[in-house]
Amino acid sequence: TMRFLLSGKSAYVDGQVFYVGEADSTPPADWERPLDGKVAIVTGAARGIGACIAEVFARDGARVVAIDVESAADALAETASRVGGTPLWLDVTADDAVDKITEHLNDHYAGHADILVNNAGITRDKLLVNMDEARWDAVLAVNLLAPQRLTEGLVGNGSIGEGGRVIGLSSMAGIAGNRGQTNYATTKAGMIGLTQALAPGLYEKGITINAVAPGFIETQMTAAIPLATREVGRRMNSLLQGGQPVDVAETIAYFASPASNAVTGNVIRVCGQAMLGA
Repeated sequence: TMRFLLSGKSAYVDGQVFYVGEADSTPPADWERPLDGKVAIVTGAARGIGACIAEVFARDGARVVAIDVESAADALAETASRVGGTPLWLDVTADDAVDKITEHLNDHYAGHADILVNNAGITRDKLLVNMDEARWDAVLAVNLLAPQRLTEGLVGNGSIGEGGRVIGLSSMAGIAGNRGQTNYATTKAGMIGLTQALAPGLYEKGITINAVAPGFIETQMTAAIPLATREVGRRMNSLLQGGQPVDVAETIAYFASPASNAVTGNVIRVCGQAMLGA
């Protein structure tokens, strides 16, 4: 943990508390490839933060199962090819999502995965007075219910076992809220609750679960925000700048590594010490 915090990989992690338990943490054989031989599942991997997570995992030695919806087929195939992984076109909200992932693992990775990153997420923004049930249901299904089902399903059927890592994507919106994003903020707060609720039970199985809560990250989505609003978002933190997708990916890679063996139930903000929610 100290190695991560003292490195450039934690550049956008500021003012955070890591709770480290009593479990032994075995240093990786090669610090340059701490995930060597591991199999990592990354949902929402076609582009943005998900694609960056896949790239960092591959750099660290992991074999990546890159998952996204069929409408992102070309981008997903490109990501999987770039990282030397395998693509799986899948709707994470589908009833058979766990079965299809399990089948893919059986076909390509001897039926086993070491890491699950629940990154897939959507927004359906509206002011609360105009927020209809369809917008609530869609965001809840992708952002919260799917991570819960994938985690419990893959652990339950033995695809992820002792030594496994589960990492979820929350958001500063889940900590401080955000105007026009009541549904999104609710699901991201739910991800924090899900992480902390599942941590004790998974720990008994030798599996850790943690989450990251990104602040303002420079992505295609934030690039579409009007300039003035975007500049305010960038500067609402102690570092006075936006973060990069790699900042989120590096924190997730830390949680996936053997060095975090004693760290579970943590929610770490990757936000440059944002003023909102401080």
